Amino acid sequence: MRVMTNLVMALFVIGLATKAAAQQTAVVINLTEQAAYLFEDGRLAFVSPIASGKEGWGTPTGSFRIISKDLNHQSGNFGLVVDSYGRIVNPNAVPGSYVPPGCRYMAAPMPYFMEFRKYVGMHGGFLPGYPASHGCVRMPKDLAAEFFARVRVGTPVKVIGSGRNVTHVRRAIPIIQPGNSAYAAAFSDGSRNQARVRRAIPVARPDHSRHFLAFF
Repeated sequence: MRVMTNLVMALFVIGLATKAAAQQTAVVINLTEQAAYLFEDGRLAFVSPIASGKEGWGTPTGSFRIISKDLNHQSGNFGLVVDSYGRIVNPNAVPGSYVPPGCRYMAAPMPYFMEFRKYVGMHGGFLPGYPASHGCVRMPKDLAAEFFARVRVGTPVKVIGSGRNVTHVRRAIPIIQPGNSAYAAAFSDGSRNQARVRRAIPVARPDHSRHFLAFF
């Protein structure tokens, strides 16, 4: 009787573990494709264009996990200097940069920050169509929000490919519509690049999903 009870309990635990694995959320970031893929329940749920690290600031590759989340994160290392009218004086400032009288330093906003390596994460930001960040993975703000809502601390993240061999060059996508703030001016080039709200939808069949899930 005890053996039978133990067997039933073991099968019950195995069943729970299998169900939990099937419901696992995972992220694959392909630097070559400049795209990020979010998997839920073993299937591809969302795909987002990205801007990964530029030359000299490459996004690290390998297997990681989400270690922290911050809805309204700001960069501790980069930003810009603006005057009292919001005009940009220095678009490539750091906290130690010279700030002229009447101006102020603004830390770079990194909304929906999902850190997967110390100081490196996914977040909403400007996508010029090619690798351009200091190592982080920028996404359109609306898609960053979708990823942020679904990943948890501990969610596996796999980064593959190389930013030196980009296969997809996209039209620039700003983080916010021009005119919303002083920061917008630094990340837009006119009405042609106004932010558009997109709705992410499933984009792959289950057989495609298995290809990516093999990385985990």
